[in-house]
Amino acid sequence: MVVGLAVMLVAGLAWKAFADRRGGATPLRVGYAIEAPYAFLDEDGRVTGEAPETARWVARRLGRGEPEWVLTEFGSLIGQLQEGRFDVIACGLFITTERERRVAFSRPTATVVPGLLVARGNPLGLHSYADAVARDDVRLAVLAESVESRALQREGMPAGRLVMVPDEVSGVALVRSGRTAGLALSLPAVRWLADLPDNRDAVEVATPFEPPARTEAGGRVAFAFRRADTELRREWDAALAEFMETEERRMIARRFGFADAAREGEVAR
Repeated sequence: MVVGLAVMLVAGLAWKAFADRRGGATPLRVGYAIEAPYAFLDEDGRVTGEAPETARWVARRLGRGEPEWVLTEFGSLIGQLQEGRFDVIACGLFITTERERRVAFSRPTATVVPGLLVARGNPLGLHSYADAVARDDVRLAVLAESVESRALQREGMPAGRLVMVPDEVSGVALVRSGRTAGLALSLPAVRWLADLPDNRDAVEVATPFEPPARTEAGGRVAFAFRRADTELRREWDAALAEFMETEERRMIARRFGFADAAREGEVAR
């Protein structure tokens, strides 16, 4: 009897391992941070955005069903991925050399340009990072651990004039209150924030805006995995490549404002 139970247990564990490898077992745990339109909660509390909606399709394609969503602060995403709290990051993480030392990225899902959210009327006339750097009285809000914070410092912005925030909601609040002159994010994010009904009378997108000549990230956003999870990343990329050519993917790009926020000559499919 004991031998029979042991055999059944071993067989069950072997099947679970096989099913996990085939992508047909437990749901994937997906980490995200609130940064619309990459990832956010809709009015019903459902996780949505460019990255989650794409992740849903890929997870279904892999036979993993609806992901288990794990909310965290943007600056903690990579660390918590490495600690095993979740299996993949889905919130429009930019590919950078430094991050590639810590995680493995999927193929990019979009390529976008930087933007700047400012008070309505752009009273300080900020139309580039250089404009912000040149004025000693200008402080900008940035997400902690973001590519924008590093890009601004490369442009010469003192770290003391950057206000690190955990999420974009906190950044908008600083701009609305006048505590910072702007919030530096990607163009899809600042457009989305400026168009929210509660923000339209208080903030706007700095237009025109001259992005830096070169950005560390190159504007490419992607999903991120633990470097050891090579099989999961391979299967994810194969499904993602298929999805990126579908009409459903093009509808997602349009729905969340990526179709017209790509670099010149590049398309956020």
